[in-house]
Amino acid sequence: MKRFAALAVTALLLLTACSSEPEDEDPAPAPEPAPGERWKPAPGIGWQWQLSGGLDTSIDVPVYDVDGFTTTKEQVAGLRKDGRRTICYLSTGAWEDFRPDAGEFPKSLLGKGNGWKGERWLDIRRLDALEPLMAARFDMCRDKGFDAVEPDNMDGYDNVSGFPLTADHQLAYNRLIARLAHDRGLSVGLKNDLDQIPQLVDAFDFAVNEQCAEYRECERLTPFIAAGKAVFHVEYELPADRFCARSRELKLSSLEKKYELGAWRKAC
Repeated sequence: MKRFAALAVTALLLLTACSSEPEDEDPAPAPEPAPGERWKPAPGIGWQWQLSGGLDTSIDVPVYDVDGFTTTKEQVAGLRKDGRRTICYLSTGAWEDFRPDAGEFPKSLLGKGNGWKGERWLDIRRLDALEPLMAARFDMCRDKGFDAVEPDNMDGYDNVSGFPLTADHQLAYNRLIARLAHDRGLSVGLKNDLDQIPQLVDAFDFAVNEQCAEYRECERLTPFIAAGKAVFHVEYELPADRFCARSRELKLSSLEKKYELGAWRKAC
C-alpha cells in the first residue's frame, strides 16, 4: 500500500456530495464472461474494499475486494450467489509475518520494513524463488472461487527496500504476477505503480489506486479507462465531496475509506 505521509493539498474545485449508499450505484452483477474468458471490470463499476473486521456482505455493489487469506471459500461462494464479483487481496511485493505461509519465505528474500508492522519488502529480483510462492497463493485464490487478484506492494523499486531494485526488475516481476493470475483464469489489477502504467496497462485487467486525488495524479490512471478497464480508487485524507465529481468525470470507481479498511465507506 502507498504509505501515508500527508501532503498539503489544494481543494479540488468540486461540490458534488457523496453518500455512504449512493442511489446511482448499480448493484446488478456484471455479465458472465464466455467460457475461457477472464472477468473484465468496466470503468465506473461500484465496489467495496474491506480488509479488516467481520466481513459485511450487505453493501449493494457488484464487486467486493477482500483479504485472500482470511476470507473463506464459503464467504466467496455467498458473494457469488448474491451476484457479486470477488477480488482476492494479497501482498505480492512484501512479506507479512502473520500469514500462514510466512515460514516458507527464505530469509534472504526479506528486506527492510515497508512501514507496516510485521511487513518487509521482498527481493523481487529473485523470480525463481518467488514464483512458486506466489503461484501457491494464486492457487488459493482460484480454489476459493475468486474472480480476480489485487497484488499489493507492487512498487518496491520506488521505495527503500534494502535491495538495489530497478524499474526493469519491477516490470519483470509485475509481468510475472500478471501471468500467474492469467494462467489460473484470474483477472489481475495493477496496484499503484503509476510510473509504469504505460508499460503495464496491456498486461493488467484493472487498476487499484490509493490517494491519487490527494497527490493530484488521478489523470495518470486514464490509460486504464481508455482501454475499457476499471480503476478502483480510494482516498483516506480527503472527504468524498473534495474528489467525487472529478472521479466521475474520469470514470473512476472511487471510495472514501478509513486507513484500517473496515466495512465503513462513502462512495461517489
